Amino acid sequence: MVKQTGQKPIAQNRKARHDYHIDDVVEAGLVLTGTEVKSLRLGRASLVDAFGSVRGKELWLQNMHIPEYTHGTWTNHEPRRTRKLLLHRDEMEKLIRAVEQQGVTLVPLSLYFKDGYAKVELATARGKKDYDKRHALAERQANREAQRALSDRSRR
Repeated sequence: MVKQTGQKPIAQNRKARHDYHIDDVVEAGLVLTGTEVKSLRLGRASLVDAFGSVRGKELWLQNMHIPEYTHGTWTNHEPRRTRKLLLHRDEMEKLIRAVEQQGVTLVPLSLYFKDGYAKVELATARGKKDYDKRHALAERQANREAQRALSDRSRR
């Protein structure tokens, strides 16, 4: 069998960057069952309600939805089961220290295959207030209008 290379995206959590201030981003592996991997290879997953949690000295990903594999039998997995995250010890301790601070949470940003292995991009994040979201939206629209004005000016 040929070894896969490169990166193949599966799912992204677009709302995370809107709802949170992203501080630090880390790539982590996942402990998955066979039917979960097969379902992911079909491009079926959702990170909408997912978050990371700490149990003892381990990190876990909760509420990530991977639908059951259609051709699976009685060995099929639970769609929203808790999955263990695989990180180096120093990265794990750094994330655990960050999460112990008040107001910091672990948010998955994207899920992808890298060289044949399922990986998740995990970020430490702080929640945004409503006025922060409105400010970011207004700033993005102002930048878009400025770019549009520059491109219209260069066409003339």
